[in-house]
Amino acid sequence: MKKVNVHEAKTKLSELLSRVEAGEEITIAKAGRPVARLVPVREKAIVRVAGTAKGKVAIGRDFDEPLPDSLLWEFEG
Repeated sequence: MKKVNVHEAKTKLSELLSRVEAGEEITIAKAGRPVARLVPVREKAIVRVAGTAKGKVAIGRDFDEPLPDSLLWEFEG
């Protein structure tokens, strides 16, 4: 893992990003103390399976009825 100071990171950002895209991790330091890390973004595929909540959710018959005034006041003030 390469360590660069803030000034170098600002002046060579494009170069550093190219290296990160290639898989390298780079630490950015301020006064010699690490403060940030540039790492490649790895996209994760989201796999969704239909029907996994079947039988776990119940919607009441009155779900679309107007709210009682006491509760409505909490939202509208």
